[in-house]
Amino acid sequence: MADLSPAPLAASSASSAIADRIATAQRRILRACRAAGRPEGTVTLVAVTKTQPPRAVAAARAAGLTVFGENRVQEAQGRWSEGRWGPDVAAGTAPELRLIGPLQTNKAADAIALFDVIETLDREKLARALADAGMKLGRRPRVLVQVNTGAEPQKAGVLPGEVPALIAAARSLDLAVEGLMCIPPVDEAAGPHFALLAKLAAREGLPVLSMGMSDDYEIAIRFGATHVRLGSALFGPRG
Repeated sequence: MADLSPAPLAASSASSAIADRIATAQRRILRACRAAGRPEGTVTLVAVTKTQPPRAVAAARAAGLTVFGENRVQEAQGRWSEGRWGPDVAAGTAPELRLIGPLQTNKAADAIALFDVIETLDREKLARALADAGMKLGRRPRVLVQVNTGAEPQKAGVLPGEVPALIAAARSLDLAVEGLMCIPPVDEAAGPHFALLAKLAAREGLPVLSMGMSDDYEIAIRFGATHVRLGSALFGPRG
């Protein structure tokens, strides 16, 4: 019989590494807040758990993280449904789940059933689908409008000039529009895109800014990010 004893040690080492990365990210977030003259606790760390194995997610939760971001509805259903609606709810410890990837209208009901926040509202058709699903399920969807700050044709998100109209349409459907989200172009400085998103949010009186990922979250905090979405900074490079 093969000796499987190293496996638990390896799992323990991986969990320890994740806990260390989380602690490092939290320290960097705190330093960035202080440098920007912002109070502690004004930035939420969203752990991006797409493609991560269950042990990695469990390690993040054991390290104290409570907010998680997923890119795909179906993948998130497989990862979260049982634990989220089972013992965790009874104990009052269910995590907050945020959809941070593109959403098809035919998945609106599944998304509303699972996620607390949809960060990727980018068209009126999707707003209507979310509103209809929310009415049927008895849930008022909380949403962010995704803004394509770089006007990249291959990327989801509404153009900056179209933000007010989409927000108005979403509010007319009784969606709870909380803020804006963006993903800057990879080949451009992130700062101007974060500044633009903050300006758009201020114009609309929106308090939530989901911006900044593993490579640029400290810059995002300087420009007012309230939520930073970290994947590789917590879990290591994807294989």
